[in-house]
Amino acid sequence: MPKNFAAISQLIVEAIGGAGNVAAVTHCMTRLRFVLNDESLVDGDKLKAITGVMGVVRNDTQCQVIIGNNVAQAYAEVLKLLPDGLSGASTAPVKNKITLKRIGAGILDALIGTMSPLIPAIIGGSMVKLLAMMLDMSGLLEKGASTLVILNTIGDGAFFFLPVMVAASAAVKFKTNMSLAIAIAGVLLHPAFIDLMAKAAQGQKVEFIGISITAVKYTYTVIPALCMTWLLSYIEKWVDRITPVVTKNFLKPMLIMLIAAPIAIILIGPLGIWIGTGISAVVYTVHSYLGWLSVAIMGAAWPLLVMTGMHRVFTPTIIQTIAETGKEAMVMQSEIGANLSLGGSSLAVAWRTKNPELRQTALAAAASAIVAGISEPALYGVALRLKRPLIACLISGFICGGVAGFGGLASHSMASPGLFTSVQFFDPSNPMSIVWVFGVMVLAIVVSFVTTLLLGFEDIPVETPQSKDDKATDASMSTPLAVSQSTVKTH
Repeated sequence: MPKNFAAISQLIVEAIGGAGNVAAVTHCMTRLRFVLNDESLVDGDKLKAITGVMGVVRNDTQCQVIIGNNVAQAYAEVLKLLPDGLSGASTAPVKNKITLKRIGAGILDALIGTMSPLIPAIIGGSMVKLLAMMLDMSGLLEKGASTLVILNTIGDGAFFFLPVMVAASAAVKFKTNMSLAIAIAGVLLHPAFIDLMAKAAQGQKVEFIGISITAVKYTYTVIPALCMTWLLSYIEKWVDRITPVVTKNFLKPMLIMLIAAPIAIILIGPLGIWIGTGISAVVYTVHSYLGWLSVAIMGAAWPLLVMTGMHRVFTPTIIQTIAETGKEAMVMQSEIGANLSLGGSSLAVAWRTKNPELRQTALAAAASAIVAGISEPALYGVALRLKRPLIACLISGFICGGVAGFGGLASHSMASPGLFTSVQFFDPSNPMSIVWVFGVMVLAIVVSFVTTLLLGFEDIPVETPQSKDDKATDASMSTPLAVSQSTVKTH
């Protein structure tokens, strides 16, 4: 049954304290992300009880309402209820006491808020690159054919120019000038600058006003452009204060470019690369020591990471690893078992439940997780809602993650693992890889399905509308006769 997103959105806005309590709103693949003026005005119970809301996640900076794959429709309706132009990041910064928790939450919010809008382009590019790889392997196109080159270029565009995309998205997040952010990120990808960095990597001395520049390759990177745009938001405000009004139209942008671009080249860019490389090194050092066990642990933890939004922290690491080595062999393979386990568990709920509405939700969630690899509808609409199916998914995710790690599976793109995207794990040098990935998928569905049935779950009772006679009886329950009649009806 089609959902009335206009009505659902109206109820959501009311539950979070009304349109006046919304400082900003954005959305990702499955969630509405509200930045609120007053968190205390949110009625959490009312929000969770809304039909069509799969779950609610709240932290220091956001109230996230999980809608599912149709979140864009709900977002469009929410915008109609808010003042014109109210979207993106908050324009009114809230001053809070600085703590390590708030710093961590702020970094995570910046990363997720910047990367979430870019995920469709990254997934689209990944799938086009996979298509080109399959056409090349099948022999349908000759090696070096112009069609193949163009397909690879289309698929690689989102990755090669990722710093520019990050800068544009971060500019919205940090409320700074997008054109300036893009222009500065463009400097890092300019052919002349890339050539200079190549010479610096070979030992040639490269300087700017006497300051030595570190040899860095910025294509396929995320952290440098993100940090650069965050700093730009402060540089722009400072330059705006010191420039006379009559010169703002030319002096202000010139000063911003002359200040921000050199800082990005000399300091922020290399620092961002070191941070990204450090995160990758930690993740894959753990993997090198624990091997398949690290994948098993990640497979069990993945649904919990998705619940907190922490899974997006691995996006830059995955992109950088694939760019450097051509594949990623820890995080992506752990997602196979996690996603398909949520799908299998949802199938078990659909099989066992007596509630038609829950069955419909579970079947849709299972299809989303198994076919497309989008697991949040299953996570919030079924597993987390019923508790025990989530435990079944964690058990299955651990087992299937271990099997995937033992099988040496690796992903050549960043599409969320599911039936349609399973080709990303195919290794041309190892034809058995496709057998392993399908084996893990089947195992995840079967193990989670059986484990969910064994653990059981508390079914959601079917709600039946009261008849007029029942309502009349309820209204008269204060009399002894009414109490007696009500007791008879219950039996």
